[in-house]
Amino acid sequence: MYTTLLTSLENGIFTITINRPDKLNALNKNVFTDLNKALGEVYTIKEIKSAIITGAGPKAFVAGADISEFSNFTKEQSKALSKAGQDTFFRIERSPKPIIACVNGFALGGGCELAMSCHFRIASDNAKFGQPEVNLGLIPGYGGTQRLVQLIGKGRAMELLMSAGMIDANAALQYGLVNYVVPQEELITKAKTILETINTKAPIAVAKCIESANAFFDETKNGFETEVNAFGDCFDTADMKEGTTAFLEKRKAVFTGK
Repeated sequence: MYTTLLTSLENGIFTITINRPDKLNALNKNVFTDLNKALGEVYTIKEIKSAIITGAGPKAFVAGADISEFSNFTKEQSKALSKAGQDTFFRIERSPKPIIACVNGFALGGGCELAMSCHFRIASDNAKFGQPEVNLGLIPGYGGTQRLVQLIGKGRAMELLMSAGMIDANAALQYGLVNYVVPQEELITKAKTILETINTKAPIAVAKCIESANAFFDETKNGFETEVNAFGDCFDTADMKEGTTAFLEKRKAVFTGK
């Protein structure tokens, strides 16, 4: 089904591996096509409760975009490329199911942007992050200028964006770009452990958490109003009734996503 991805589904966790290790998993047109198909599965397949995005091999999560594909683009073609990339990464950010980035090795340029579009990130101890686009006379085009500021603050983001500097996993942890740093062999296990816990919670409530948190950064929305509406929506669910009843009865809730 995919030419550039490997996928697997186990215990409700859908693992998406970008599989171009000889190119350090660089993003190209085919990767975006496959990634959008995989996201369609995340959105529509009931058995998928959460997802992991990672890169094949020990060297790179995604080491950037495939520059050879767009080096001769016109201004209008480049704007369309940027918009299409942003649209794909918005699908990740707005997914009602949690998506974690497992960053193994380099996450540079479009790879850093891909990781930042996920709901949170776990890094292996050899991970490196950066937005080196100014070295090419460019800026990030897939949301990097916005999400980097959101995640690590304006001052640090400005420095990385303008200097094309890289930070290692420990600096990324200190900056708040990643939630955990683990040995590379423990990376996927750590993510699965977290997702296995999340997967036991009420799916609609989890989706509403994502929606409400995202609203904080959306100028077209009032985050507090979004929260009020989402809170009310939860009261219309069978899961809310199950959760509150189970709490009062001192038993573990069994959620159905309804």
